Amino acid sequence: MTELGAEDMGMRSPLRTWRGFGKAKRSEVYIRWSIYLFPLTQVPLMVLFLGKSTDLENSITAARVALVVALASTLLNVRACRTSLDHYLGRPVRHLRWMAANGAFAVAGGWAVLLTGPSLATSSTFTPSAAVILVIVASVPAFVGLPLRRAAAAVVCGELLLAPAFLLAGASVPQTAVLLVGNMLGLPFVAVGNRSFAWLCAIIWELDAAREAQSRLAVAEERLRFSRDLHDVMGRNLTTIALKSELAVQLARRGRPEAAEQMAEVQRIAQESQREVRDVIRGYRTADLHAEAYGARAVLRSADVRCEIDLGEEAALLPPQVQAVLGWVIREATTNVLRHSEAAHCLIRLRQERGRAVLELENDGVPAVPLPSQGGGTGLRGLRERLAAHDGELTVPTAEAGTFRMLATVPLPH
Repeated sequence: MTELGAEDMGMRSPLRTWRGFGKAKRSEVYIRWSIYLFPLTQVPLMVLFLGKSTDLENSITAARVALVVALASTLLNVRACRTSLDHYLGRPVRHLRWMAANGAFAVAGGWAVLLTGPSLATSSTFTPSAAVILVIVASVPAFVGLPLRRAAAAVVCGELLLAPAFLLAGASVPQTAVLLVGNMLGLPFVAVGNRSFAWLCAIIWELDAAREAQSRLAVAEERLRFSRDLHDVMGRNLTTIALKSELAVQLARRGRPEAAEQMAEVQRIAQESQREVRDVIRGYRTADLHAEAYGARAVLRSADVRCEIDLGEEAALLPPQVQAVLGWVIREATTNVLRHSEAAHCLIRLRQERGRAVLELENDGVPAVPLPSQGGGTGLRGLRERLAAHDGELTVPTAEAGTFRMLATVPLPH
């Protein structure tokens, strides 16, 4: 059968299936088989004990029973380990029924092996070791899928249920106590080893989920960045286009030649907006503090708003990232002045105090009704996010009636 034909029939080679797994899934498969390896050693151990037995001829029936029980116990243990690990990883499985069936079969198998063999009072056979192995292996799913205290209690109960079988098989009370206590002393190593495998598997999946969540957060952050940049870029420009278009309409109705100049200005701003939107999409756009300040003054003057700018000589010495974020603040503030006020005067002032750059923006013409921007609109929320990325903050202190005042502060590097 060709490879294409095998795929058409829904068959995939193990190698191709393995390559289709992610790193977390591959790690889980490796850890699963590391846990399964312990139950799979039952049959080889039984064969080993049978080979070293000195009275095998007198316990042929017990040997056969031991091999059949070990084989069935191996299959049941692997299934119980599988559901226990799935439960530990938080997957919906019915692990308790498989765990209970596995434990009950181990105890019953131990009874069968002990009672079918020669008396332990007259000979030393492999049956005690076989019974102990069955109980130890059956404890693996319990230590993986149950809380450690409950798992330890369940294993101790299994040991106690096996004690009468040792006595009926001819073992003395001290001999039975030594066998069971020695078995219990080895159980912590089984518990720690297999529980560590399950814990490691859970950690790998948590790390994989964290990496996926980090990727989703990065995508969400990029979307937020794009929405903020697009709002900041288009907000002021569209507002300016609307104002100039309205002015051009009024001039055209009066037959004034200045209407053509205003529409030419609208065309220039629209072309500039196209370029800025392309820059935003590429993610390369930054805001220059001086360019934004004097650009804001030009825009405000076109709307008959007198703008006063005081950046000081130290503005040019600010780090580029500080200048960029403060430039975005000026752009958003200009948009708010044009949209949400009837301002006649606007102030943009920059100063340094206590190791922080403080940008103050103030305008009049605020209506008596609370401004949407003061209520935490999209523009100011986007600015707060930008400033927070540089450990800065945006505050709107109380101002005189009819006045809106905003302070943006950014710490300066030492």
